[in-house]
Amino acid sequence: MGVPLRQQLRVGAYILKQRLTGTERYPLVLMLEPLFRCNLACPGCGKIDYPDHILNRRLSVDECVGAAEECGAPMVSIAGGEPLIHKEMGEVVAELVKRKKFVYLCTNALLLEKKLHLFEPSPYLTFSVHLDGLGEHHDRAVDKDGVFEKTVEAIRLVKSKGFRVNINTTLFDNAKADDAVALFDFARELGVEGITVSPGYAYERAPDQEHFFTRQRTKTFFREIFAKAKAKGVKYPFSQSPLFLDFLAGNQEYRCTPWGNPTRNVFGWQRPCYLLNEGYVATFRELMEETEWETYGTGNYEKCADCMVHCGYEATAVQDMVRNPLKGLIVALKGIRTDGPMAPEISLENQRPAEFVFDRVVEKATSGAPDTKARTGASDAA
Repeated sequence: MGVPLRQQLRVGAYILKQRLTGTERYPLVLMLEPLFRCNLACPGCGKIDYPDHILNRRLSVDECVGAAEECGAPMVSIAGGEPLIHKEMGEVVAELVKRKKFVYLCTNALLLEKKLHLFEPSPYLTFSVHLDGLGEHHDRAVDKDGVFEKTVEAIRLVKSKGFRVNINTTLFDNAKADDAVALFDFARELGVEGITVSPGYAYERAPDQEHFFTRQRTKTFFREIFAKAKAKGVKYPFSQSPLFLDFLAGNQEYRCTPWGNPTRNVFGWQRPCYLLNEGYVATFRELMEETEWETYGTGNYEKCADCMVHCGYEATAVQDMVRNPLKGLIVALKGIRTDGPMAPEISLENQRPAEFVFDRVVEKATSGAPDTKARTGASDAA
């Protein structure tokens, strides 16, 4: 099972509580970025494109824990950068586990052997290891030879010490369905507890802008993957809801829930989501109450046109699972439909044009001055 029953029950109870109290917008997963520095330079990632004085910044233990308590999400995904570079990461995780947060520590695994002594096995802790393909395919994705072999060695070591391990796979349009299925088979052989899979998102500053999926390509590609898995009679332990996977295959008509995975990093609370960087605010309340959420998402904003990433749509799917448990159960039992008509696509006719504001946002955040042009009402581009 990709998602432990304890976690399913806790998240389900949390959502029901929000519904009973009439809360319209609430977070499910805190995306915590305690640093941007990384020991890899993946061409599909725009997270390390900052000057050194920014890459040297760190959130303190108190700031990390404070962010988790401020937003109240039951799950925390610790990303970056590479979190294991952070000298206090063991303490950060321990404090979050103490508060019974379900922690997914995202890592490329290169420092896992060296840093593993800082952590204790717990049902609340999962190492989410980036693995984007087998052998040379993964090494190309991270732009460094030999990383795949080191990553697999680290996964085996972590498993032998009693830790939960999830692999986190991002797929780009140069991927092949057979290769993805082979990777998932290999992950099962390694004995990982879960697989998180997502189409790549076109980060504004990513060095490689040529290999991101369109929405139509995402749907046909995932249908091909699920069809091949069905033909093999294999069920992979995806750590995502069945309805999100059904959405990836084009069978659900969902809108993005950007506030479901709010991001806290060294600049503050990032607006509007983990993938888009268009301004920062000092508090979680400001993020939730002052962001013009209706101006973002597929159909509303050009930058969101092709996005089908889990940090935007998983929250939508999970909420649908809670509202319609029978629908989710049927998909879970029958599997993902891989033929027939797809759900209607969202029209892009009225989307507003992209605003390329990254440089201005970073300049404002670096100077400490408020970003008066961040999208709380202004629509002018830099």
